[in-house]
Amino acid sequence: MKKLINSVEQVVDDMLEGFAAAYPQYVKRVPGTQVMVRAGGPVKGKVGLVSGGGSGHEPSHGGFVGFGMLDAAVAGAVFTSPTPDQVLAGAKASDGGAGVLLIIKNYTGDIMNFEMAGEMAQAEGIDIASVVINDDVAVENSTWTTGRRGIAGTVLVHKIAGAKAEAGGTLAEVKAVAEKVIANVRTMGMALTPCTVPAAGKPTFQLAENEMEIGLGIHGEPGTQRVAIQPANEVAAHLTTKVMDDMKLKAGEEVAVLINGLGATPLMELFIINKTVAEMLHEAKVKVHRTLVGEFMTSLEMAGCSVTLLRLDNELKALLDAPAETPAFRQGR
Repeated sequence: MKKLINSVEQVVDDMLEGFAAAYPQYVKRVPGTQVMVRAGGPVKGKVGLVSGGGSGHEPSHGGFVGFGMLDAAVAGAVFTSPTPDQVLAGAKASDGGAGVLLIIKNYTGDIMNFEMAGEMAQAEGIDIASVVINDDVAVENSTWTTGRRGIAGTVLVHKIAGAKAEAGGTLAEVKAVAEKVIANVRTMGMALTPCTVPAAGKPTFQLAENEMEIGLGIHGEPGTQRVAIQPANEVAAHLTTKVMDDMKLKAGEEVAVLINGLGATPLMELFIINKTVAEMLHEAKVKVHRTLVGEFMTSLEMAGCSVTLLRLDNELKALLDAPAETPAFRQGR
């Protein structure tokens, strides 16, 4: 494999050190941990938001630590859930006295370790709540999950719940708005190439030169089908149709769109995907309130993308539009 690393064993530690050195105005590393917390935090009287998961999905999750989004992100080994003690460190470093919300993607290891950490934090007197994100419409059960996987829609949960917390919402209110996003966000992805986990040293799966995989997970878990490479408009139409059908979107409704690159997809191609998504929504008389295009939740160097739609109401629109200032997401204030 060809990777710009020093050693397999040091990948995550070196990445976190470099990340903290790049963005001291936003984040700092909790000494002796794999936790990135908000610079100047915890914020007294504000609900703390903690998310995380395996490394290799950058800028998720550390890139979304800062004003208006997360208070801490916990990094596991590549594609591996962080351990309960690391999540506990994130919860403790985020506790400003108003409680902590754990934002968990629906993977067996994440759920087990975050829930265990939540119990440990409660035993130490921290008020804990949690939500589980399951936005992937591709498959009902997968290699690492019971039920649908949590993928790029997670970023919209970070943004909207983070805005609610920043505005002074209680733990119950922040959890409720996070659950509203989860109930209304759907995603589906595809890949042109696999990725290589450093510790494995070989691609996570194989695709022929003329093949692509539809509906795969962010760790390379199998999708719904392998097909010959198609034009971008056909790919986008397939993903968008599946998402819209699952949401049962109706004419007159309003959505946010997130076009996410998986690590090795040029922005040119993501905008081409968005062209078809925008055309389809217009044809369906669904209004687009805001579109985000870029890399938000990647899979190392995988080439591919995902399409996320979030059904909006006035509350969600206001929170989505609220200011945020983090390394990977900045919106004016």
